[in-house]
Amino acid sequence: MHRILIFCCFLTLGLSLVSCKKDPEICVDCLEDLAFKQAVRDSTPYVLNVPSWLPKPIIPSDNVLTMKGVALGRRLFYDPILSKDSTQSCASCHSLDKSFTDGLPLSKGEKGLVGIRNSMALVNLAYNTRGFFWDGRVNSLENQVLHPIEDPLEMNNTIQEVELRLRRSKMYPALFKEAFGITAKNEITIDLLARAIAQFERTLISGNSRYDQIIWGQKGFPEEDEARGIELFFIEFAGNINHPGCSHCHFNPLFTDNQFRNNGLDYVASLLDFKDPGRRNTTQNINDSGRFRVPTLRNIAFTAPYMHDGRFKTLEEVLQQYEKGGHGVINEDPNILPFKLSDRDKKDLIAFLNMLSDPSFINNKDFSNPF
Repeated sequence: MHRILIFCCFLTLGLSLVSCKKDPEICVDCLEDLAFKQAVRDSTPYVLNVPSWLPKPIIPSDNVLTMKGVALGRRLFYDPILSKDSTQSCASCHSLDKSFTDGLPLSKGEKGLVGIRNSMALVNLAYNTRGFFWDGRVNSLENQVLHPIEDPLEMNNTIQEVELRLRRSKMYPALFKEAFGITAKNEITIDLLARAIAQFERTLISGNSRYDQIIWGQKGFPEEDEARGIELFFIEFAGNINHPGCSHCHFNPLFTDNQFRNNGLDYVASLLDFKDPGRRNTTQNINDSGRFRVPTLRNIAFTAPYMHDGRFKTLEEVLQQYEKGGHGVINEDPNILPFKLSDRDKKDLIAFLNMLSDPSFINNKDFSNPF
C-alpha cells in the first residue's frame, strides 16, 4: 500500500513538472489562438472631425473608415515590423511633430540609405484625387502604402515577408479579424494592410490654424504684419503684372491644387536634362519633365526643408527663389514670373505663412505612436 502511494506521489509530481515546463509555451500558443477565435469584426464607423470650412473628405466606398480599421492602420504605421531589418516604420520618415515629415533634405531608409526626394507632409490626403508622391505615380492611398515597403532605399522588404510576419504575430491576427472579418490567419494580406494604413492616413486632417480661426471662425483679428501678408499672398495689385500672386497654386482652403507643375527651380538646356525627371517618369510625357506636386502650405512652418529635394532650409530662401521668377524653361508654369519683394514684404508673407500652423494637429494624441 505504501509503495503504491509513493508511486502515485512520484507520478503526480512528475506530471506536474512536465506540465509546468510546457505550460508557458502551450499557454502562449493557446492564448493567441483563443484571441483570434474570439475576435469579432467591429464595423463601428470612424467619424471624422472636419471643420465646417473644409470640404467633405473623399472616402472610397470599398474602404470606409471604421474604428478598428483606423486603429489597426495607426499601429501598422508606427510598427517597424514592415522594414526588412525591423528598424524602420512609416513614422520614421513621417513624424507627427513635423506635420508627418522628417526634417531632412532627402529621406533616409533602412540602414541609413539616402533616398532621392524629400519626405512629403501627410496632411489632408483625403482630399487628393490626382495621384500621390511628388510625381503622382500611384492613384490611391492604398497603392501608395505598398511602394515604400519594397523600395530598396526605404523599407527594403518584400510583400511575402511582411505577410508572413503579420500572420505569425501575437497580436495582429486578432486585430485584422476585428477590422476586416477574416476567418483564418492566412487571409492577412498586404492589401488589407494597405487598406488599414490608408484609413489611418485619411484621418490626418488639419484645418484649425490661427488663419482658420480668424478668417472662417471669426475669432480675433490678424496682426498688422499678418494682414499685409494675407494681402500680398492673395491679392494681385491692379496694373502690376509682375506680381502673379501665390494663391494661383496654393489657394483656399487646402492651400494646394494637387496639380503637378514646373516651378522654375532649375535651368536645363532641354526637357530631357532635368536631374530628376519628376512627373515624366510616370506619364512618359516629355512636357511633364521637372514637374512635381504642389505641396500644401498648411503647417509649412513645421516641414522644413522645402521643395522635392529639400534644397531650401528656410522660407526666406523659398521667397528669394520665387522672386527671381524661374529660368524660362519651356514648360515652366506661367505664374512663375519675377517680382520684387521688399524686406518688409518677405517678413509679412512669412508672418502669414506661420498663421497656417495648426498646433492641434501635431499634438493630436489620436495621431501619435500607440506603442
